[in-house]
Order: sequence, then structure tokens, then C-alpha cells
Amino acid sequence: MNLHLSTRLRRMRRNETLRRMARETRLSVDNLIAPLFVRPGVGVRNPIASMPGQCQFSPDTLAEEARALADLGVPAVILFGIPDHKDAEGSGAYDPDGIIPRAVAAVKAARPDLCVITDVCLCEYTDHGHCGVVRPNRDGVPDVDNDATVALLAREALAHARAGADMVAPSDMMDGRVGAIRDALDAHGFEDLPVMAYSAKFASAFYGPFRDAAESPPQFGDRRSYQMDPANAREALREIALDIDEGADIVMVKPALPYLDVLRAAADTFDIPLAAYNVSGEYAMVKAAAANGWIEEKRAALEMLTGIRRAGAQMILTYWAKDAAGWLRG
Repeated sequence: MNLHLSTRLRRMRRNETLRRMARETRLSVDNLIAPLFVRPGVGVRNPIASMPGQCQFSPDTLAEEARALADLGVPAVILFGIPDHKDAEGSGAYDPDGIIPRAVAAVKAARPDLCVITDVCLCEYTDHGHCGVVRPNRDGVPDVDNDATVALLAREALAHARAGADMVAPSDMMDGRVGAIRDALDAHGFEDLPVMAYSAKFASAFYGPFRDAAESPPQFGDRRSYQMDPANAREALREIALDIDEGADIVMVKPALPYLDVLRAAADTFDIPLAAYNVSGEYAMVKAAAANGWIEEKRAALEMLTGIRRAGAQMILTYWAKDAAGWLRG
């Protein structure tokens, strides 16, 4: 039987060469940013049980991992610190001799060409696990004090810049923090240091393994008074617009997969580099399913990353950065 069709879309799917020629979205190692966890010590490579294949590093082993990533062509890493001491105001976050300044120095000494981004938040450094200074709110309930926290975040960003960071990335979701950080950097001679803002960061169930890795679960309550309601897309665009107005150079949507609609809307609305965070829960789900033989990890991971790229992300923070760089090499 011949249907006499003039249009047959399968013609361009007949073999891999034709499919490659017609491919609309291309995932490259240039799109990848590797998140890394660092703690004090020497020779540390502590496996993270909830994130198979990921570790907590000490500055020396972090430098080795950075070299390996750079050799694979990964252009950037983002660092999350785990201090040896935590307190109510997260003083380790803005300590000029803290774990992140030491880690930045180690990575830059090992690979000066690698872009080192630092996460700017207080949750890893506070003894209560929240992303800022906790005080009673107007209802008498303990909550994060926005303005007091912003002052400390600006100090943290400045400490990272002075240590040699190439970019700072505030992830706290405090109102006004991008502008305060931009002002602090500019006032101290860091006008050319970019800010990548976690602009649309949702209060997600997919962060669980990260909190294990960063040792930063809240000791009471949750983070819904400052992270976004998962139901709100229009509000996400308002958050992004505000961060752009305050001086953000890159804006981010986090998590990635449940919020591809937000990512696409941001790409269509704003003419600014756009990042997405393929978060720990998204990674851990695939790892668990692959370990049980239910799915093929490589195909699933590359399909997820391609989907995030197709939705509009130019940069993808992903725990598959190292593996994906190898896979994409062929």
C-alpha cells in the first residue's frame, strides 16, 4: 500500500547522519557547570550516600577533581562549603580564611583557566540550617530576617571575590540581595565580577540529597517563607525581572525538570544568559532507577540535560557534568 504522502517526517530520521544534520538542540560540554562540595581537611573524598558518584572533598582533593573536570572541557565549577564550625549567624560564610576562600585558592592554583563560581548563602554555615539570620517575625514565629541576612550575604560575596572567585551566585532568595551584593562588589573594585542569581528558586522536595551532602537541613520548620511556592510561574518572572534590574548577569531557575515551563517563559521573556540547576533529587532518582536496572543512566541523563537545554538554558548546573563531558566526547 502506498499512501502517496508528500510529507514524510520519518525521512529525516532514517539514519544517525540525517538525524544529526536535522538536530534542533545541541548539548555541549560548554553548557555544563559542576557542583562540588568542600570541607576542611587533607585527602578527604567522602562519598555521599544519597548521591552515588559524588563526594565531599578537602581543598587538595578538590583541586584534583577540578583538574580532571577541566581536562574534560568542563568550563566551570560551583563550590559549596561545609565549615568545621557553625553558629547562629553563619560567620564561617564570610570568614576571609573560611573553607570557600581556601577552596577557591586551591582550585585557581591548580587550573587558573577554570571558572570558579561560589555559592553565596548561609544555610551550610548556620547551626539552625536556615539561609539567614533567624529572629521572631511579627507573629512571634522564628523566621529569617531579610535585611539583616542581606548584609551578611554581601560580606560573604566580597570575601569570595577577594579570594579569587570568578563569579558569585547568591542562592538564598532574600529580597534585594542581588543589588546589595552588586553594590558591595563595585565599591571594592570588583566591577567586572559577574553575579549569577538563583532568581526563581522554588521550595522543592527535590533538594533532599543536597542537604545531606552540604550537611544543611533546617533544624526547625522549612524554607517556604523565602523560597518560592511551586505553583507560581508568573511570580517567578517577577523575581527574575527584579534580579536583572538589580544587576544580575545570569539568572537561574531551580530545580530544572519540574519547572521547564518557567525556564521556557524566562528564555522567551528576557534577553539575558539563563541557567538551570539539575538538582540532587533529579540526579538521585535516575541513579536509583539505574542501579535497579529500570532505566539506562546515560540515555536518561543526556535526555534530561537536552530537555533542559531545549527549554532555554544556556548553562546547566548538574552532578552529571563529569560523566556527560565524557559521554559527549564519544
